Amino acid sequence: MKVHWFEVALAALITGAGCATIYAFIARAMRRAAAERQTVTEKQLNALAAKVKVLEARLAEMGSSNSAQAKSSEIEPMAGFAENMGGEESEQVTPETLAVVTAAATTFLGKKVRIHAARTMPASEGAGEWAQQGRVLVQTSHNLRPRN
Repeated sequence: MKVHWFEVALAALITGAGCATIYAFIARAMRRAAAERQTVTEKQLNALAAKVKVLEARLAEMGSSNSAQAKSSEIEPMAGFAENMGGEESEQVTPETLAVVTAAATTFLGKKVRIHAARTMPASEGAGEWAQQGRVLVQTSHNLRPRN
């Protein structure tokens, strides 16, 4: 059985055309997927920007009006949590900071969030690395994936 140059050229041409077709199909699918993902990301960014503007307006309103005291009473720093684990006095969280943290958590999770306790953690020396590692382990052990 003798192979002619014409048959080899035809096989190479068919193989090349098939590869080019597959490449074009995959490139088109990837461009379409990237465009869809960019659209979704832009929508999420726009929604986040709108929420940030609302929060900025609320913070400005709280700072400029006398009703800020009435509003801050519902997100008052919790006096019972003023002491940290080391027995040291920790800084209380301001109502503005608590409002920003609540809004960030609500935006991230996609549902209304209520923060029960918040406190600052002092940067202690010596055992600070161990404490930080412990917090990292505890926080990463939580399953934050939404349930369907």
